[in-house]
Amino acid sequence: MKVALFPGSFDPPTLGHLNIIKRSQSMCDKLFVAIGTNASKPDELFNIKERKTMLEKICTPFSHVEVVSYSTLTVEFAKANKVDFLLRGLRTVCDFEAEVSMAVANQKLSGIDTVFLIADEKMAHISSTLICEIGKFNRRLHDFVPQEIENEVFKRLSLS
Repeated sequence: MKVALFPGSFDPPTLGHLNIIKRSQSMCDKLFVAIGTNASKPDELFNIKERKTMLEKICTPFSHVEVVSYSTLTVEFAKANKVDFLLRGLRTVCDFEAEVSMAVANQKLSGIDTVFLIADEKMAHISSTLICEIGKFNRRLHDFVPQEIENEVFKRLSLS
C-alpha cells in the first residue's frame, strides 16, 4: 500500500489543491491531506479547524483521502504515519526553487522523497494571495475555490 502526504496551509483550499488531490488517486492508495502550521504565514484567514472542515467537505468524493492536521515537522508526521512520499504541486519557477530546497532538506532529515506535480495550466495562476485580494474587493471566487466552500470563503474575505 502506497501512502502519500500532501502538506500545506490550505488557507483557503483552492481549485489547484483539489486538482492535485484528484490526480493523486493513481499514485497512492492513501493520501494524507495534512494541514500544517506555517510560521512564515502568521496571519490566518481560517483557523485549522475551519480549514479541516472545508477540506473534508471537498474531499468527500475521494475514498483514499484522510484530512489531518499536525504541529510537528512535516517529516516527523510522515515517519510516524509510515508515509512513502510527500506530494507537492508546482505552479511557477519561484515555487520550484523553494520546493526543491524543502524537498532536499526533508529527504536529508528522513529519507522520504518528494514527488512534484506540475499545476494544471488552467489553475497555475491560483494562489491564496490572489484569492484574498479578489475576495476583499467583494468579487465572487467561483473560478478559484471549490464550489462547496465558495460562499464560506467569499463571506470571510468580503468582511475583512
